[in-house]
Amino acid sequence: MPAERTVLGVIHNVTSATRLLDVLSVFEGDPRVRVVFTCTGSSVFEDGIPEFISAHGLFFLPWESALAEEFDLAVSTSRGGNLEDISAPLIGTAHGAGYNKRLSRNPESGIRNPESGAGGRGGVEAGPAAFGLSPEWLLHEGTVVPSAVVLSHDEQRSRLARDCPEALPYAHVVGDPCADQLEASAPFRTEYRAALGVRPEQKLLLITSTWSEHSLLGSAVDFVERALAELPCDEFRVVAAVHPNAWYAHGGFQIRRWLERARRAGLILPEPAGDTWKAAICAADAFVGDHGSLSLYAAARGLPGLLAAFDEDTVAPDSPMAWLGGLLPRADPGRPLAGQLASAVTAPDAAARITSCPGRSLALLRALCYRHLGLPEPPFPVLPRPVAVPAGPAAERSPLRPALYVDTRVRGGEVRVRRYPAELQGRTAGQLGAEVHVLADAAEPDTRLRGLADVLVARPGGDPAEVFARNPGCAVVVARPRRLVLRGGREFAAPAGVDPELAASALLALLGEGRDPQAGVTLRAGGATSALRLTLPGDALPGDGRPGGASGQPDAGLLGTDAAQ
Repeated sequence: MPAERTVLGVIHNVTSATRLLDVLSVFEGDPRVRVVFTCTGSSVFEDGIPEFISAHGLFFLPWESALAEEFDLAVSTSRGGNLEDISAPLIGTAHGAGYNKRLSRNPESGIRNPESGAGGRGGVEAGPAAFGLSPEWLLHEGTVVPSAVVLSHDEQRSRLARDCPEALPYAHVVGDPCADQLEASAPFRTEYRAALGVRPEQKLLLITSTWSEHSLLGSAVDFVERALAELPCDEFRVVAAVHPNAWYAHGGFQIRRWLERARRAGLILPEPAGDTWKAAICAADAFVGDHGSLSLYAAARGLPGLLAAFDEDTVAPDSPMAWLGGLLPRADPGRPLAGQLASAVTAPDAAARITSCPGRSLALLRALCYRHLGLPEPPFPVLPRPVAVPAGPAAERSPLRPALYVDTRVRGGEVRVRRYPAELQGRTAGQLGAEVHVLADAAEPDTRLRGLADVLVARPGGDPAEVFARNPGCAVVVARPRRLVLRGGREFAAPAGVDPELAASALLALLGEGRDPQAGVTLRAGGATSALRLTLPGDALPGDGRPGGASGQPDAGLLGTDAAQ
């Protein structure tokens, strides 16, 4: 197709590439403009770029080839590399929620130094100016490199005037395309939650981590397991959004292995190259983050939040991130997390600190780009579009249900059930009540957990008698379709519409209290309530319906000694 203009998209790493595609959406639907891509080779986080290019079908030119050609416009979402060598007017934008971090160059390599910051970490001391607003990143031999310095907020103009006044004539405040897309996506919260596997009655906790050893994962990686361990899994889901720099610096394999126990316990861990993190922000009910941009975006959506890490040395002192860091409370490892989330703080002014042009970013960006191209804009509007619905939770899903610690409380006519991943309870088991039992798969490979289980779930077609024979501590076997089989042979049937595993835990609690399971109770689990009335199947043992005989008291022969105790 014969294009009239060619635009060069400049990639530094996957982080900048994802924002670059957001910005370049201003050319959608215009056959007059062709976009090609190159990579500066200046980032220490280059892993993942070939896969990103292939996944998105980008026409790619090696850096040396790109420098040998002339283009009508170049767009970059980072400042690294020899951008002054590009033969085209250059539009430079941020790749996060504005300009919030202080980063410097390593004079020996000429690349971004991921360890630099106040105090000289990495051998280079960064000044107070933010990355992207300082002479170090905007000037080459005293000349401003970008033809346009794109800002998202008016306050950035003030910082630019202070730190690099030479670049002020080239500044354009156009807002934040990501913030606008999140706003456009907000009405589709229900669809995003469903795609992430979050039930209507559940809350979704978003954990966000930027990169470096001072990030949440770098300095408090055990927080992820702690969240899964402490929050009842019927009431909460947890999603972790990991910065692409961290993901590709170690490799996705390694990140997944480090978080494998949490993944088995239900952690949603999307790959960072897509937009699932945006859907997760729209779907979430609260967040725990650090000094990364996702904390600002989550706060701007009105989510209450905590900070599990915050590197004050890296954050520019007069930036929106510094403001957020002074506002949000820090996660306290010595206090129950659920209580901290209940009192987490919202930041009502966050959205107004991210963008000065809400809803208009793409329109202003398009006008800026087409002025530089010398073309009239297309006759149709450019608007922020909702984020695509994620394909769903991870395709790799173990057929093994995770073992659970089940906390049951019988109060009057109600049984409340809260369940927690058993594998992660090393630190928090003491926080659970004494009325706790273990539920596990009959094929659970951890013999310790299977041996502790009072409730075992038989495999499809499995014989409860065999399960009891192999597991002498088991009191109840859940068998398909809704059979609840007690040691000794007595059976009950869970009502339709009630999770048989929840019903089994409630049955065990009722028997322990000497209550009649057929009398009917209210079952409360995960924020939902249901009527629970267990029935006897047609081949039930004779009796009055009360386990343990006419007295209604459980007996050790029926439940097993451990269960009766």
